[in-house]
Amino acid sequence: MKQISTRNEGRSTAPLRIFLVEDSADVRDLIVEGLGEIPGVELAGYSETEEDAVDHLAHEKYDVLILDIQLRQGNGMHLLQTLSRSGLRRQEELKIVFSNHVSSAYRRVGQQYGVQFFFDKSSEFAKLRTLIERLSGSGRDGFAAA
Repeated sequence: MKQISTRNEGRSTAPLRIFLVEDSADVRDLIVEGLGEIPGVELAGYSETEEDAVDHLAHEKYDVLILDIQLRQGNGMHLLQTLSRSGLRRQEELKIVFSNHVSSAYRRVGQQYGVQFFFDKSSEFAKLRTLIERLSGSGRDGFAAA
């Protein structure tokens, strides 16, 4: 198991900046609202399409990338591949897939591109929120990743 450090373990007190790639306005609003309630968390930006995400991620500073697999244009797995090949992938960022498509095949491909967590949209929003709380220092320390 991998130990995930939290913001209050000697790290900066700067907000945990999250970039979201999600094409559903309803889901995006739910995520933004839920994460906005967590102290120390800030939305760095969002994109609805793969192409827009590539453009924004080249210029935005963020700590956590949360992305869906199926997008209106493109998909999250291809986005991860593009980021990796273009050098836009940052080693220190945390990548999280939040999707209805979290099959073992997607998990294997995602892990190749640095995805550390996969959450099912239909049933695991609370787990996503708990992880973000812990990463921001708002929750308990010592969250262990599977």
